Amino acid sequence: MLAALAALALTVSAQAAPRVLEGQAIWRERIALPPGAELSVRLTERGRPGAEPRVIARTRQPVRGQGAARYRLAYDDRALRPGRAYELEASVSLRGDVWFEGRAPFTRGSDGVVLVRRSGGAERPSAAGPQGEWLAEDIRGRGVLDRVRSTLRIAPDGAVSGRGGCNGMGGRAEIRGERIRFGQLISTQMACPPAVMRQEQAFFAALGDARSWRVDRPRRKLILLDGAGRPVATLAATN
Repeated sequence: MLAALAALALTVSAQAAPRVLEGQAIWRERIALPPGAELSVRLTERGRPGAEPRVIARTRQPVRGQGAARYRLAYDDRALRPGRAYELEASVSLRGDVWFEGRAPFTRGSDGVVLVRRSGGAERPSAAGPQGEWLAEDIRGRGVLDRVRSTLRIAPDGAVSGRGGCNGMGGRAEIRGERIRFGQLISTQMACPPAVMRQEQAFFAALGDARSWRVDRPRRKLILLDGAGRPVATLAATN
């Protein structure tokens, strides 16, 4: 009987050891992450200053959206030793460039929330996402006029401003991962030469048809695509 009870206790203990932490990484900047971004989280034991921490568990997953990302981290409860200090380390990166990183103390019963902040070595989001200031270089494969500037500025919060070539405009864009949709754009009503007005109208129409985006990072170009994946406008970064 005693042997059976001991075996049962060991079985229960072994079954109770695996844990899954359902946590969240939060960043304050309202930046839509581009395709390819990843969230990495690891649970570590803090050792002596300067020494490498002992890694208890780690996870890595794709991440999209703005402001927060949920994660699941499986770990072995038996690896947590009494009297030791533990912490969660989280980072958001894109192709090896760390954009956000942060740490939070960890104890049994922790909610797993880690506040991550912009990394000092991170690239500007505008270099890899649609946020930033852009100048149209091509509209529907027909190029643009020399000395006529059709510009677009997308703020981190989705506010849109710029010029069609003659008139100023403003509005908002909804950005979810690689998807983008411009809301109604309000513009001034100045009159300019017909060729300038045609480019402006084509530019505004291209923004209205845009449904997704991608960025050519080496050349720092923003490409807007319609619902069928066809380019409607190519813009160059100006900042």
